[in-house]
Amino acid sequence: MTVQHEGTGTGPDRRTRVQGEPVPYCPPVVPEAERGAVRRITVVGEEILHRPCREVTEDEFGTAELAALVDDMFATNQAAEGAGLAANQVGVDLRLFVWDITDDWGVRHVGHLANPVLDDVPATDRRLVEEPEGCLSVPGPYRVVPRLDRAVVRGRDKDGRPLVIEGRGYFARCLQHETDHLRGHLYLDRLARRERKSALQEMRDSQEEVFARRAAAAKRLGK
Repeated sequence: MTVQHEGTGTGPDRRTRVQGEPVPYCPPVVPEAERGAVRRITVVGEEILHRPCREVTEDEFGTAELAALVDDMFATNQAAEGAGLAANQVGVDLRLFVWDITDDWGVRHVGHLANPVLDDVPATDRRLVEEPEGCLSVPGPYRVVPRLDRAVVRGRDKDGRPLVIEGRGYFARCLQHETDHLRGHLYLDRLARRERKSALQEMRDSQEEVFARRAAAAKRLGK
């Protein structure tokens, strides 16, 4: 269970951020995941993962269908023990992703974002960090991928309200990773050919074990 800390002004505010805002408490399994159904996660090679997703349109914001998709994505991410999940990873062609992740400083971040656009970072402010990265659609392997250590992404929530999310460290990596998904890119695309080949072989060797673990987690969640 995530330990929550009150923001007293005498030290870092380590309260969980939901949609970028601090809250006094957030349950280990968020309400969206409780409501949602676990969907099958697409795997590298499936066409929907390798092309840009379409934007969520005005008439889709605020609908029961979009809210249900967000719930299902949270449930799927929870069962897969993921940090974030994009809509095309559950076979839906929409620019939408969710996250439930604890950053380098112990702060948990939970939320969803539609039609995300990453801010450009001036060259003088760019700091690349090389750390291992994995993907629910590449079950098993992790590989070192350079990412900016800070990211600001703008978009809208499921009801159409504007939203700006800022992340640093591991959370910044997540925001960049999920935005890449919606452009039709996987972290594998950032690897050299030999490294990509070895990652795909590792995936083939380990994916059945990963799938079994996910199925067991979904069963524990009652999904």
